[in-house]
Amino acid sequence: MVTKSSKLYLSACACLAAVLVFGAGCRAGYVMHAAVGQIRLVSSAVPIEDALAGSDLSASQKDRLALVSKIKEFGEKELGLKETSSYQTIYLGSDQPPLYTLAAAPKDRLTLVTWWFPVVGRMPYLGFFDLEKAREQSRRLMEKDLDVVIGRADAYSTLGWFRDPLTLNLIHGSEPDLVETVFHEMTHTTLYLKGQGAFNEGLAQIIGKRGALQFLEKTRGLSHPLTLEAKANLEDERLFASFLATVFEALEQIYRSSLSLEEKLVKREALFLHTLEAFEVLKDRLKTQTFVHFGRIPLNNAYIMALGLYHSHYPLFEAVLERHGGSIREMLLFFQDLSGKEGDLLAAAGKWLRE
Repeated sequence: MVTKSSKLYLSACACLAAVLVFGAGCRAGYVMHAAVGQIRLVSSAVPIEDALAGSDLSASQKDRLALVSKIKEFGEKELGLKETSSYQTIYLGSDQPPLYTLAAAPKDRLTLVTWWFPVVGRMPYLGFFDLEKAREQSRRLMEKDLDVVIGRADAYSTLGWFRDPLTLNLIHGSEPDLVETVFHEMTHTTLYLKGQGAFNEGLAQIIGKRGALQFLEKTRGLSHPLTLEAKANLEDERLFASFLATVFEALEQIYRSSLSLEEKLVKREALFLHTLEAFEVLKDRLKTQTFVHFGRIPLNNAYIMALGLYHSHYPLFEAVLERHGGSIREMLLFFQDLSGKEGDLLAAAGKWLRE
């Protein structure tokens, strides 16, 4: 992982299962691009054992790579995450995050444009292995007067349909980042609800962060610097989620008003400026580098909403986790049971907490 802050440009991961396996009804060009990119990574990946025995990686990279099997085992045995054949290989062809991600939103509404695919339903972003293809799609969407943001995904998941490889960027970063990302992706494979992007990413977000803390507490100790870093990541997540909630509320007030579109856009630009100023104050309270790149690309609805997929509902998921005694396994069982009874799991979880 280059930096955890790369998540702020859009997503921690992207789901490609639908277009790779069931492309019917999707644009042929996009399907072919996704399939070719996935095949390239999978076919060029090497077993982790071979990478550890070879000379392509530094000693520190090998140390992190050797941890992956332990991370997976902890996730499966301690957290209740699904066992898969993913992350048993690594792609050494590039040290960059593997995927560009694109999200779009109307200029006067806090809602993301979605794209429908079989299996996963409506997705709030698209994933591209090639930047120019992402830019081409961005230009088409901007011609429709939409806000657009292009980001980089640290990892991606095919939800167990393929043997997803690790990528070099994941072992360039810190150990807590690696643990969090692996648990995040394992969560998607364990429980992924069709068309519920905010639920899927919010669940993976909390399991990634809380799971990383539990793993490091057990393997490194309560007072180890890496454990303290994971704990600081949690504290920053809470701070940023609260900050983002105030931005959402202020934007909603503007968009629900009776102002004309032109007046709303003027108001929102003033709010975006105030948001950046407020974040400069918030930065003094942050303990990690996770969120330092907020606002380094122009703020718009697509950018804010893409962040919201991961961070807006963190307090809700944390409340559900605490109701289950901090047990990720029990929380997962709860949501798996709830998924068979309810439609919108975010709304159902909020109702359950109130009752």
